[in-house]
Amino acid sequence: MNITTTAVVFAQPGQLRLERLELTPPGPEDVVVDIDWSGISTGTERLLWTGRMPSFPGMGYPLVPGYESVGRVAIAGARSGLQEGATVFVPGANCYGPVRGLFGGAAARIVVPGARVVPIAAALAERGVLLALAATAYHAVAASPAQLPQLIVGHGVLGRLIARLTLALGGEPPVVWETDTDRADGAVGYCVCHPDADARQDYRAIYDVSGDASLLDRLIARLAPQGEIVLAGFYSEPLSFLFPPAFKREPRLRVAAEFKEPDLREAKGLAESGALSFDGLITHRHPAAAAALAYPTAFGDPRCLKMILDWRPDA
Repeated sequence: MNITTTAVVFAQPGQLRLERLELTPPGPEDVVVDIDWSGISTGTERLLWTGRMPSFPGMGYPLVPGYESVGRVAIAGARSGLQEGATVFVPGANCYGPVRGLFGGAAARIVVPGARVVPIAAALAERGVLLALAATAYHAVAASPAQLPQLIVGHGVLGRLIARLTLALGGEPPVVWETDTDRADGAVGYCVCHPDADARQDYRAIYDVSGDASLLDRLIARLAPQGEIVLAGFYSEPLSFLFPPAFKREPRLRVAAEFKEPDLREAKGLAESGALSFDGLITHRHPAAAAALAYPTAFGDPRCLKMILDWRPDA
């Protein structure tokens, strides 16, 4: 079966094009998914775009980015476990032959193992692209023996989801630090302030989603003795801190890595039940044909929380 697709390709850092690519033929355990929407990550995808992504196995250009896609199953293999027509969340694919799939979800049609996708309620529609970040947030707050955050650093989409999850899981309303006035609004049930306006120095749990490697000393200074700092962002620079202040407070540092399948399913359940709201998080949309405009906007406009590409034929 010869299947082709239109995909976003990062030819090299800072260079994007839409290309027609031939897909790996699907097997009996695979599904072919027609993508309706894909999200643009301002964390890992920005690092791929700028060329600052640390090297790891499989890293290289050209590549197809994207791990936040929602679509419909067009072809279901006999052993895929899915039915044609099902709405699914796709956390990426690697089906483009010599073009790498890092993470491979930004395409009009993809081939992926049925076990990798997650069926979701069709009513989530474009908001379903937020499941990856919701699962990342859930992974951070639900890890044992995690403590729900009292302070969150950064009011982007991930920071907002962690704050909303904290409330949904019964935690006290957290404080969120944000230095960009364009991102200070949109809080529901919690407080957002500039760090300079917050004098508190006894937080038991601080979650940093900023990705700013220079903040550790400031965060340690705000901890209660034996408090915890959770590094929930992605840091391309080395992290360091002064030892004497840390010695006095005996902080614990925890790295929250990427989400796992159980996190994704928990986040899905919370979103579909309404316990976790995705309202107000998608702020920008472009048809996939305008990808060359969408990516720089997503990475450079502070007013853009989540940008999605619309792959539907009539978009």
